[in-house]
This record gives sequence, C-alpha cells and structure tokens, in this order.
Amino acid sequence: MTKPSDRHPAVLSVAAAEAIKNDIKRWGAELGLQRVGITDCDLSGAERRLLQWLDDGMHGEMEWMARHGSKRTRPAELVPGTLSVISVRLDYLPESHVAIEDALADPARAFVSRYALGRDYHKLLRRRLQRLAERVAARVGDFGYRVFVDSAPVMEKPLAQKAGLGWQGKHTNLIDKRAGSWFFLGEIYCDLPLPPDEPAADHCGECQACIDICPTDAIVAPYVLDARRCISYLTIEHPGSIPEALRPGIGNRIYGCDDCQLVCPWNRFAKLSQEADFRPRQDLDIATLLTLFAWDEASFLSNTEGSAIRRIGHERWLRNIAVALGNAPPSNAVREALQARAAHPSEVVREHVAWALQRQSTAE
Repeated sequence: MTKPSDRHPAVLSVAAAEAIKNDIKRWGAELGLQRVGITDCDLSGAERRLLQWLDDGMHGEMEWMARHGSKRTRPAELVPGTLSVISVRLDYLPESHVAIEDALADPARAFVSRYALGRDYHKLLRRRLQRLAERVAARVGDFGYRVFVDSAPVMEKPLAQKAGLGWQGKHTNLIDKRAGSWFFLGEIYCDLPLPPDEPAADHCGECQACIDICPTDAIVAPYVLDARRCISYLTIEHPGSIPEALRPGIGNRIYGCDDCQLVCPWNRFAKLSQEADFRPRQDLDIATLLTLFAWDEASFLSNTEGSAIRRIGHERWLRNIAVALGNAPPSNAVREALQARAAHPSEVVREHVAWALQRQSTAE
C-alpha cells in the first residue's frame, strides 16, 4: 500500500469527491460490509476523554493504551498526510439471543464472548478493507492509504461515531439504532479529501440497563468503563491474578462477556451474521467447563488455531476456567478436575485452582 505521506494528496472537485464517496459505500456493500462511513481527523473531544480515563488509571495493565503520545487521537500524526478516514462495520452475531442466554444460564457450560466463537476477524476484515482500497485506487489512481483492524493506536469507536456508523452507548460499545452492537469495526486512513458524513446522535436516553446488568459493576458511570473491573479485560487482557472480590461475578464466563450487549434494547434489531467464518468452531458455543479444562497445551493450541482466543495462551485459559469451576455447583467431577491441576507448573493456575477448590468445599 502507499502511505499518504509518500505523495501529494489528490485534488478533487466537490462533485468528484461526492461521487467517489458514494462509490466507496457501494463497493463496501458489495464486499459484504454492512455499513461504510466517512469522517475527518478531528478527535479533540475523544482525546480529552481518553486522557482523563488514562489519568484515572482505568486502563489497568493495558499500558499500550498510553503509548504513542497523541498518535492515537490524531490520525494525521499516526499516518502523515491523512485527510479522511473510511470507517466500516462487519456484523458477527452467530446465534440468537435466546441461545446466548441459555449458555449463560447453564453453570456447567463455558461461556465465550460470541465474537470469538468463530475464526479471528482481523484477517478477514483486513482483506475486505484492502480490496475496498484497491477498488478506490482503480477509480482514482494511486492514492495514499493504510488499513487498520485493531492493529495500531486507532480510536475506532469515536471515528465510527463521527462517520455516522453509530454512537458509543453507556457501556462504551458502538450502537447502530437499526442494527444493535454485534459488529466489528475497521478503518482506512487515506489522503483523499472526501466529504464527511454526519456524526451519529446518541439514543441511549434514560436507559441504563447495561449499567445495572454488569456482573462486576465495571460501568462506573454512564459512558465510563473501568477496565480493571470488566470481565472482558480480566479474562483476556489481564495477565496475572484476578482479584478475588471479582471472581464470583465472573460466573461461567471464560473469555469475555456479552451481558451489556444482551440487555441493550437496541439489539432487538440485530440480525444474524451471514459470514460462515463467524460460525462456532470446536463446539465452543455448547462446550462444558470440564471438557475445556481438560485441554492440555497442545490441544489448546490446536483447537484455537485461527481463533482470537489463542492469544491469551494456555495459562490464562486454565486460570479463567478454574474461576468458572469455582463458581459452578459443587460436584465430585469438578473437584477431581481441579485436583488434577492443583500442582500445575504455573503459580497463577495453582492459585486459582486452590481458590476454586475452596469455593467448592464451602458451597458443599
């Protein structure tokens, strides 16, 4: 790809820029993207909110959130020459809300956030964005651009809101009033002077269902998420011991959490994804905690090949499931499985197994 800084930006008439913008949206739909929007590079409001959130330490151990200075909030500093951002949406909901709620309600089953049941979305969406950029190049000639799918310091949700794809709800996820929030985001930074779309308006109103439902009270105020309490952070990003006070609230969630999306009234408009790659693999939508806890490292690596889950590693996988087993109803089968891991080489795993065994004993 050509970086915007490597060339002079195109000079387009107002009519030509509008025509190209319409073509980009049409091509995006042809490539299977559910929504495409355009915005400029001004994220000054989001920058102030991010700096306050970082100052409050709510990013936990995600030190990468504080890296790169202002490149995260100023696209033209990350990719010099950037004039416009093309923001896109790709839906991923693999099953009905009833099926998801059934999985959460069964303490013997392992709950995996529904975005991670299928193939890792990063490469799939990146390929779509690359093909979209190539269509633009075929139309306008060589232009500067870079494609991003959660792969650099990019504020994808504020950009998407400015591009009209939805608003950041009180849980901080992006919501489209016609499609809910079960979707991925991706971006093309480019040096084309494209006319921006109207930003999306907030439609949360007085609703605070997501705040009320959060199992660990991670949404500490409307539009403010304390990652240090969030189950998605604790089971995916957090590298060490999960705070004991938060473990009971994790329930049977072993990778991520979807509660705030499940309860959001706007998700009644969400549609099931047509992407075959997002369908559940390795029966992760119905697997039991005991089945997944029995995976050795080789099995874990084999069964999570091509999955977003693989990046947490086998140690965190066992840590998370140990917590879920500690929250499960007491049984001999659960205690035997935990005892089999009691001498695991990892101190983190041993600690969480010991906690789970104590919970099983107390519950009994």
